[in-house]
Amino acid sequence: MATMRVIGLGNELRGDDAVGLLAVRRLRGSVGDRAEVVEAAMVGVELLELMKGAQVVLLIDAARSGRTPGMIHRLDASAGPIAPELFPRSTHAVGVAEAVELARTLGVLPAKVIVYAIEVGHTEVGHPLSAQVGHALNDVIKLVLREIESVTCTNFIS
Repeated sequence: MATMRVIGLGNELRGDDAVGLLAVRRLRGSVGDRAEVVEAAMVGVELLELMKGAQVVLLIDAARSGRTPGMIHRLDASAGPIAPELFPRSTHAVGVAEAVELARTLGVLPAKVIVYAIEVGHTEVGHPLSAQVGHALNDVIKLVLREIESVTCTNFIS
């Protein structure tokens, strides 16, 4: 079976920015031994270390492109660079797009990297998760579970 890791990124003190962390907390009980689940609060270059050793990585993070809060983007970072404009004002030292490209440049990018980015609204300190992002969180969890299932089923057959 492919070594699979689901990494949720975010800052739980900043409202909608917590969406990645909340997603992996809810996924942890559902994935069993099919994937390792990691919470990564405010990481930057450390993301390279978190991806190390995995063949498949699913990243969940907040997007800040100005689109409608709750919109979900699925980006295949293994196929090519991801849109840096989705992560322009990262609360992390280095954003997801930069960390993925650094991994690619260094030759340490896992074989498959999928990024689920949820457009956020309120990221001010002390704000709760908005209703729109809460709905998107439920949808992302379903999408990630389907993604895990498709990878584990494919590996079982081959």
